[in-house]
Amino acid sequence: MQIAITRGVSPSMDSCELTFLERAPIDIARAREQHAAYEACLAGLGLHVISLPAEPGFPDAVFVEDPALVLEEVAVILRPGAASRRGEADSLERILAAYRPLRRLRDPATLDGGDILRAGKTIYVGLSARSNAAGVQQLAAAVEPFGYAVRPVLVRGCLHLKSAASYLGEGTVLVHRPWVDAGAFAGMKLIDVPEECGANVLAIGQTLLVAKAAPRTAERLEQLGWQVRLLDNSELAKAEGALTCCSLVFTAALPPS
Repeated sequence: MQIAITRGVSPSMDSCELTFLERAPIDIARAREQHAAYEACLAGLGLHVISLPAEPGFPDAVFVEDPALVLEEVAVILRPGAASRRGEADSLERILAAYRPLRRLRDPATLDGGDILRAGKTIYVGLSARSNAAGVQQLAAAVEPFGYAVRPVLVRGCLHLKSAASYLGEGTVLVHRPWVDAGAFAGMKLIDVPEECGANVLAIGQTLLVAKAAPRTAERLEQLGWQVRLLDNSELAKAEGALTCCSLVFTAALPPS
């Protein structure tokens, strides 16, 4: 079955890392409501949601996708580019070890999960403010023995690769071209977003989770035949968060209780 690991909103989220946005007050109570609605949406789509408790000492820990990558054969514990986030993986490791053998990236590698876009056996990795060439190289060494191809992609003007592009399945990439080298996706069908905030979309089967702030993107995707769920993530967006980074989704049998 499909599993989604999530984590509660930290009470210290106001102290989150920011790279491209000006700091704005975050309504923590509203952020928690929005995140609970996100978790309920995942559960309603049939995923088994494992909700981890908030981490008060890690303001960005709700963005649970960034510290790890889970493939069918292995889970890779990443090394986030922001030093303040490098303890977030500790509790994730204990959970993921029940599902997959683990590999780990080491210094000098930095790599956020938000910079990883997987399309089948091809893994695109954004070279961004948070992820470096050593991260790409170490990830390739960890996953290429399982038949994956790792391809670096230049990212500009945004936090992560998946701020600029999302894989929708069926060889299709949703993209905001000003932020990414779209030529990296040669051979794929590209759909341009009408709003820059619309490029980060979470695909669950034939259903796409789209930010409420991107209604024109949602309309375009519906016209192309996808089912769309609009979700309000306005408070999490103030922390440079998006829909994909709030869950770690993979397929597995449930481990023994």
